[in-house]
Amino acid sequence: MADTPTLGIIGGSGLYNIAGLTDKEEHDLITPFGRPSDPVVVGTLAGQRVAFLARHGRGHRLTPAEVPYGANLYALKQLGVERVVAVSACGSLREDYAPGHIVIPDQVYDNTHGRPRSFFGEGLVAHVGVAEPFCPTLSQQLYEAVKATGATVHQGGAFITIEGPRFSTKAESNTYRKWGMSLVGMTTSPEVFLAREAELCYTCMAHVTDYDVWHVAEEAVTVEMIIRTLNANTATAQQALVNLLGAEADRGHCPCPTALAAALMTDPARVPTATKDKLGLLIQKYVA
Repeated sequence: MADTPTLGIIGGSGLYNIAGLTDKEEHDLITPFGRPSDPVVVGTLAGQRVAFLARHGRGHRLTPAEVPYGANLYALKQLGVERVVAVSACGSLREDYAPGHIVIPDQVYDNTHGRPRSFFGEGLVAHVGVAEPFCPTLSQQLYEAVKATGATVHQGGAFITIEGPRFSTKAESNTYRKWGMSLVGMTTSPEVFLAREAELCYTCMAHVTDYDVWHVAEEAVTVEMIIRTLNANTATAQQALVNLLGAEADRGHCPCPTALAAALMTDPARVPTATKDKLGLLIQKYVA
C-alpha cells in the first residue's frame, strides 16, 4: 500500500468520521497561495490512502467567498493527490432533482465575482480549456459508486455557482431556471477550474437539500433544511466513497492530466524566476 494519497475529498468535516478510516494523520500545510481551509487529514480507507479537506474549515468558519480555493487544491497536489471528489450541498432548479437526491453534474456556470480564478499571472499566461469542466472518467466512476449505494442519483446537469453567502431571490432563482441551469450552489467555482489548471481529475457529488426559492409548493431554503438533508445523506456519501475506492482508478482518456500541455502562452525564457518557483509544482513538466 502506497503512502501517497491519490484521492482527495473536499467537503464537510463529518466525512472524516467514515467507518473504516484508519491510520489518520494531519498535515498542516503552507502553499504559495497561503494556508488551506484546514489541515488535511490523510487516512487509509478500503486499503488506499485518501486525503480529506474541510472546505469551510472545521466548525464551518469560512464563507464561500473566503474559502482559499487555490491553497486547497495546491495543498492536495503537494500531497500527491491525482483525483478529487467535491461533496457539496446545492439547491435544485428542476422538479425531478428532488431534495435528498444526489446529482453528478457535467457542466458549470460561474456567476461569482471577486474570487481568484486562476493560479496563473505574474508573468505567466495560461488559457486552459474547460469546455467539459468535470472529469468525464471520474464523474462516471462516481455515478456508478453512488448508484451502488441504492440512493437516487442523477447524471448530468448545469451547476451555477453564485457568490453567496445569501440565498437567491425568487427573481434570481427563476432566471437561473430560464437559463437552463439544474443546480445552484456557492462553491463549485472556482474550485473546478483550479483543479483543471492543477491537472487534477475533479468531479462533484452534489447533494440536493432544497428547491431553492422558485418552487411555490415547497418551503424556501433554510440553513436548518440544508443541515438536516446533509446529515441524512452522510452515510450514503461515505459508502459511495468506499465504493469509488474499490473501483478501478484508471484516469482513462480524460483531458485532466495534460491540461496545461497546450495552455501555456508565455515564452518560457520570459517567465520571471519567482513565478517559475511559485508555480513549479504545476508547470515543472512544461517550463524548465
